[in-house]
Amino acid sequence: MSGRIPIELTVNGRRRSVDVLAHHTLLEVLREDLALTGAKECCLVGECGACTVIVNGRSVDSCLMLGVEAEGSEVTTVEGLALDGHLSPVQQAFLDSGAAQCGFCIPGQVVSAHALLADVPNPTRAQVEEGLAGNLCRCAGYEQIIEAVQAAARFGDGRDARHAQVVEATLGERAATPDAEVAPQ
Repeated sequence: MSGRIPIELTVNGRRRSVDVLAHHTLLEVLREDLALTGAKECCLVGECGACTVIVNGRSVDSCLMLGVEAEGSEVTTVEGLALDGHLSPVQQAFLDSGAAQCGFCIPGQVVSAHALLADVPNPTRAQVEEGLAGNLCRCAGYEQIIEAVQAAARFGDGRDARHAQVVEATLGERAATPDAEVAPQ
């Protein structure tokens, strides 16, 4: 007996069947069984948000959910946010605003921001802060991260010609250069 349990779930729009160990978390299933390494293994206790994925429309710390609990669920990882080879509005805004510093927390931040914008398309700064409260950034790039989420909300689907203009109007020179006062290097 292998000790594995067969489950079926939809990951990034693709139906998947996988045999998982009963004690493995969704994070382990995604990374080890499905080779999706965007969700990062960090704290393993749900404190940092580096492993955030969307399960049935809600952001979830995948280190706290057993893989078998995902049976029949729809799971979206950071790898599933890009469409037709184009970055999602949130992914693009993170790049344009300089929010991606060391990059370790960014997949979880992007997924959480995507979930927030799905629920609240035009969030206030306070709503962005609350929506990302479960995601820690050790580089302290919070200002750029908040700006990226607000920029993504402004340009909606992110594929119109206004995208660069919105980022420039929102961030000015900061679009290309991190602010040393906000996020010392």
